[in-house]
Amino acid sequence: MQELVVNGLLAFVALSAAGGRLAAAVRPGGMTGRQRKMLTRILLAAALLLGLQFLPAEAFAQLDGWLFPGAGRWIRFGLYLADYFIIGYDILKKAAKGILNRQVFDENFLMAVATVGAMALAIYENGDYLEAIAVMLFYQVGEWFQSYAVGKSRRSISDLMDIRPDYANVEREGRLERVDPDEVEVGSVILVQPGEKVPIDGVVAEGSSSLNTSALTGESLPREVQAGGEVISGCVNMTGVLKIRTTKEFGESTVSKILDLVENASSRKSKSEDFISKFARIYTPAVCYSALALAILPPLASMLALGQPAGWGVWLYRALTFLVISCPCALVISIPLSFFAGIGGASREGILVKGSNYLEILSKTKVVVFDKTGTLTQGVFEVSGIHHSQMEEEALLEFAALAESASSHPISKSLRRACGKELDRSRAAGIQEIGGNGVTAKVDGVMVAAGNARLMKRLNIPYQDCGQTGTIVHVAVDGKYAGHIVISDMVKPNAKRAVGALRTAGVEKTVMLTGDARKVAEQTAAGLGIDQVFSELLPADKVSKVEQLLEAQSGKGKLAFVGDGINDAPVLSRADIGIAMGAMGSDAAIEAADIVLMDDDPMKIAKAIRISRKCLGIVYQNIAMALGVKFACLALGAVGVANMYLAIFADVGVMVLAVLNAIRCLFVKKL
Repeated sequence: MQELVVNGLLAFVALSAAGGRLAAAVRPGGMTGRQRKMLTRILLAAALLLGLQFLPAEAFAQLDGWLFPGAGRWIRFGLYLADYFIIGYDILKKAAKGILNRQVFDENFLMAVATVGAMALAIYENGDYLEAIAVMLFYQVGEWFQSYAVGKSRRSISDLMDIRPDYANVEREGRLERVDPDEVEVGSVILVQPGEKVPIDGVVAEGSSSLNTSALTGESLPREVQAGGEVISGCVNMTGVLKIRTTKEFGESTVSKILDLVENASSRKSKSEDFISKFARIYTPAVCYSALALAILPPLASMLALGQPAGWGVWLYRALTFLVISCPCALVISIPLSFFAGIGGASREGILVKGSNYLEILSKTKVVVFDKTGTLTQGVFEVSGIHHSQMEEEALLEFAALAESASSHPISKSLRRACGKELDRSRAAGIQEIGGNGVTAKVDGVMVAAGNARLMKRLNIPYQDCGQTGTIVHVAVDGKYAGHIVISDMVKPNAKRAVGALRTAGVEKTVMLTGDARKVAEQTAAGLGIDQVFSELLPADKVSKVEQLLEAQSGKGKLAFVGDGINDAPVLSRADIGIAMGAMGSDAAIEAADIVLMDDDPMKIAKAIRISRKCLGIVYQNIAMALGVKFACLALGAVGVANMYLAIFADVGVMVLAVLNAIRCLFVKKL
């Protein structure tokens, strides 16, 4: 027998030592120090528990004769208790703090009460301590897994959005110094070498290079820049050395705004998250009182009403099992994680969502309203034809460009570009802009009028209509009609495909709003497959139209407005969900919109909707799975069918499954 005891003790020591060595050797990549420490405790506690289970009961019984009566029982209890404290001391500490802070009902309290109760029952019955320690061990395994999974998803998002610059290079007295980007003033010249991030928005003062914008836009194609070109922070310089004159402070630059947007997204909670938070606050105390009733009422009823033995131990065990099953970890952890992963997956694609509430609204979108210029079209106007000219085409174009030379309108710029040379603006005098009509001016001493058909009617000048689609600039010289210039805005290559993708994503209606002439607007809408178009609108008219559409859509789904984010701020704010596209570096877009697309690809609108619907689908799956398993196991626990091991599955197992399901939101399928 002594040999049996000695061999058992040697086996226990060997297993414990092996557990300790294994724990000390654990250095998996990607873990935090806290996660490594927790994993060490788990391995050590598991090894000790395994060692204690290998020790035969006779080994402890022999200690009674060697030491004193009952010594074996107390030494056995002491070893199991030490193992329990190794794995569960932090849970007990958190539960005690919660009680002291009058925030009693949380998962730590439930687990502490259940396992301490199970230990007490084992002491009373001189039974098996395995169940109490195993419950705490499996719970800690689940907590570690959850911590690692959440940390991994956060690191993935952090890596995807790794655009925060660590420093800026500033030339001082002929030397290059690295300074904090916060210290760089507006107007300073910074130097960005190949491989470095652009730290602050600015204009290239010297040099040319290719910029990698994938962290901002999700696109792998580089962007070429040269002297005079604008650059935004967060891009990576790939080839040449750039000298950049800063136009913003670091705190106001694109990279700061984007990081702030992503970091604060979790503060804007969706209705689903609010529901889970409120549910947990009511649910946890309810199950605690239910467990107390389960431990007291059936034994009293059995003893007083039926005259049978109370069976306190049986009902106390059932109550403790009920407590373990009831932990709401899967709901409390997986739902916010699903939204966080959804926002992260969207960020990787260059889609910035300001909060999970916007992700939830986007998933319910049934109507998408587009601004035309810069959203469905490229917003770059080009002269595509000169018709019915009574003079040389070059002279007609030059007259129109000089008359429009004081305007910053895209059409005026396109006329000047078409001339192909620098114009002497002193040749134009007395320029007068007539709102909604055009301009009149004296060019080389001759009166020139350039504008739409309304201007010609206003001046009583007969004009000729144009059969070509586009913006028509009629030109009259010295009171006589000289011809007209056709200016076209090219549709984006992906625009038609994007409208089709929206239908596939479940959008029921598409609408286009534009200030363009009816004929141009209708032809563009027909070519793209847009359901409804409103043309010749002023900015205030766009708001009115969106309000009418919102009223018609009331209770039938949400309405999203998509604009370029620069002059559409009022409409972006008025819609259920505002999406600013092609707005890389636009302060107006980041401020006004709920979702910002960091490039001008309209295909990303459908992708954003698909991401939101996938995310909400996963959220509902997790809610259904967690509540379904919980209530089924609670019922089984109350009638004595479920034991502590099934309780652990109902808590830790469901939480692990829910977390794994939530992480699927990080991955986005290509359209």
